[in-house]
Amino acid sequence: MTQLSVNVNKIATLRNARGGNVPDLIKVALDCERFGAQGITVHPRPDERHIRYQDVRDLKRVVTTEFNIEGNPIPSFMDLVEEVRPHQVTLVPDAPDALTSNAGWDVARHRDFLTEILGQLHAWGIRTSIFVGTDLKNLDAAAALGTDRVELYTEPYASDYPADRAKAIAPFVQAAEHARSLGLALNAGHDLSLENLRFFSESIPFLSEVSIGHALISDALYLGLEETIRRYRSCLAGK
Repeated sequence: MTQLSVNVNKIATLRNARGGNVPDLIKVALDCERFGAQGITVHPRPDERHIRYQDVRDLKRVVTTEFNIEGNPIPSFMDLVEEVRPHQVTLVPDAPDALTSNAGWDVARHRDFLTEILGQLHAWGIRTSIFVGTDLKNLDAAAALGTDRVELYTEPYASDYPADRAKAIAPFVQAAEHARSLGLALNAGHDLSLENLRFFSESIPFLSEVSIGHALISDALYLGLEETIRRYRSCLAGK
């Protein structure tokens, strides 16, 4: 079954808005695991406006499920990764001032840079994933670099889903099947929600992992964290 990794960035955003340690990021992450999440994702940015580098260090000491760190592999990010050694690093081409991730890599254009980064991550024993769109030639380029996985950027699917879910999913199914044929394992993330996750998961049953933050934390305001995680897990199980 597809694994659910909870992105806890929004918890850090709420904490940072007031100062102090409420809500407690570490406790929330541990509760996510206790309620059934199979991984914890963080996306530290250079300005530390939500997840701080120290949060990453603190989480590594206590997280017992898969720990996934997302981000643009600038030197400070890579220094942190070398120190923490998470299970997985997801490479995302964020500009420093990006509000949120809004595009995947042009892999061919950044081939030399990504090759160097992947080599270093593999030398540290870390599983790698490259954040990409659905262009098949781009997937070919990613596979040629030797990444372990790709993560499909699913915002276009989420945006188009209300109007025509079959049309929305079609390029993602094609990309997923192509990635699989290349020997790449497959993750997905961005704007997946209780509204659209079940159909995405049913359409791509060999999906390894989804990383969900904003929608899940927003749902938890109404449903509670435990019930929210249960519902997301249920979507992935097809129940």
